[in-house]
Amino acid sequence: MDFALTQEQRMVYEYGDRISQRYDHAYWKRYAEKSEPPAELYKQITDDGFLGIMVPEAYGGAGQGMTEMLLFMEGLANNGIPLLNLVVGPTMTMGLLAKHASEDLKRRLLPGGCAGEIRFCFAITEPNAGSNSMEITSIAKPDGKGGFRLTGQKVFITDANHADYAMVVTRTTPRAEVKKKTDGFTIFMVDMKKKGISKTLIPVAFPVPETQWQVFFDDVPLTEADVLGEVGKGFGILFDTLNPERIILSGLCTGVGRFALKKAVAYANDRKLFNNTPIGAYQGVQHPLAIARSEIEMASLMALKAAWAFDSGLPAGEFSNIAKYAGAEAGIHAVDAAIQTHGGNGFTKEYGIYDLYGLVRLLRTAPLNREMVLNYIAEHVMGLPRSY
Repeated sequence: MDFALTQEQRMVYEYGDRISQRYDHAYWKRYAEKSEPPAELYKQITDDGFLGIMVPEAYGGAGQGMTEMLLFMEGLANNGIPLLNLVVGPTMTMGLLAKHASEDLKRRLLPGGCAGEIRFCFAITEPNAGSNSMEITSIAKPDGKGGFRLTGQKVFITDANHADYAMVVTRTTPRAEVKKKTDGFTIFMVDMKKKGISKTLIPVAFPVPETQWQVFFDDVPLTEADVLGEVGKGFGILFDTLNPERIILSGLCTGVGRFALKKAVAYANDRKLFNNTPIGAYQGVQHPLAIARSEIEMASLMALKAAWAFDSGLPAGEFSNIAKYAGAEAGIHAVDAAIQTHGGNGFTKEYGIYDLYGLVRLLRTAPLNREMVLNYIAEHVMGLPRSY
């Protein structure tokens, strides 16, 4: 078993180290506090060819896989540059398009996506269908002319205001009319400029560059050409994006945790109390940081295993869910340990630690909460009875 990264993978992973020389955590935080996308950073990432990591070269991408996307995201987060937009765009939407879209849809959307000319959001969550996607009530009804009319509401849609297209998970057959609850789902690529689409901002309580939106679809016209995969069979495709979502968010959390620990170690070596001794010499400071580091590295390895399984065409649900759980918990513990190490300074803007806590804490709850992740592991991995 070889744990060594290839030279190309190492370069992808270390990209965050290089780009942070120009666009560091302080830069990220300025945009996070304004809830605005860091345009210069996104342009540099685009120019360097990283938006299309998971897209074949024939459509303007790099032709790499989930492993490289994970390394890229984790490398950025290692330097205090966590970018949620890269989860919903390059990972979830473009990765799924590359794998399941028609040739026409690929040609229409992927080259522009790789070039940063077309931006995406991912729309699945609804007010009454968060953790349980079976309860989705938005519906695209056949219009009798070979097309569809989409009506419904989606919530917590990241950067919907900047998206040119939304990947929308909806029903084309109501749940009451299908034999299996997973039947009747269809995924559409929806042009966000179409008539009948409106958006409302959902203010969040912590700083991130990305914004969250409610999106309303009121009799929006769609065609067969907008369908990803087959009509009524979208649920099977869905898991090809949910596993990458869990993997990539695990990497984001472990990266943020490493960044926080790096700052904590520097502070603990520099801060002196009681006989002019660095506080890092005290086990009360050392042990929480050492535990957090151990958790970070274990979670990081599980995310890599999940990415390897996904790229190898193997079942990745078990590893992806464990990685999501472990990454979120490790990230929270690492940031918390770093705050505690800084004492009162950990709560100041100057030291830049507490501003990361809201993000890692969010990722315990969303996009799939810890309890649902543990349900999956208990029932689908361990064979325990279903609880719901």
